[in-house]
Amino acid sequence: MAVFWEKGYEGASFDDLSRATQVARPGLYAAFGNKESLFLKALDFYDAKYTLFMREALEKPSSLAVVTHILRKTVELNTRFTEHLGCLGVNGAVACSSDAESIRLELIRRRSASETGLARRLKRAQKEDDLTTEVEAETLAKLVMTLTQGISVQAKAGVGKTILTKMVDQFLQTWPAKPVKPIRSVRQRVSRSSPTKATRLITKG
Repeated sequence: MAVFWEKGYEGASFDDLSRATQVARPGLYAAFGNKESLFLKALDFYDAKYTLFMREALEKPSSLAVVTHILRKTVELNTRFTEHLGCLGVNGAVACSSDAESIRLELIRRRSASETGLARRLKRAQKEDDLTTEVEAETLAKLVMTLTQGISVQAKAGVGKTILTKMVDQFLQTWPAKPVKPIRSVRQRVSRSSPTKATRLITKG
């Protein structure tokens, strides 16, 4: 997995994979058949071990909390390992040739599934009056997922965690959540709805 994470799908050779696994090429072919199959196994392991935060985020109580969790965890993951920065999926898709079209399409499928789940959660937030209906949930979800890809590319290029976190914080300040309505106290509601004794006397007079 680490080899694909560092070099991408096409950048990783069977010799690289053989050295990393300490399994001779014939053994790798026998176990996985080809590099594509091995990459998909590595991607499954990566998703299970490192990207559970995407599903965890959807359980957060507000749309802002959902997106905050996604973006901050994305920064943390993409900068965690200095020997393989960025995201395995994004690194694997970058510069894919026509020979790796099936890999590109599989990475798009997985990313689209995450985007669809996020859009569904944002629509729920709109129904719960937590997110303004002036935005399209699908477009907003696509924007968030585009930001996660951008974070990966920037991290791979050497942009550090501090800068990436500041960028995320700046974006979160623009999140179109609905303002919380102030809750009036019982005394205020009573005073506004019920006339005082003096007022009733004046009215009668």
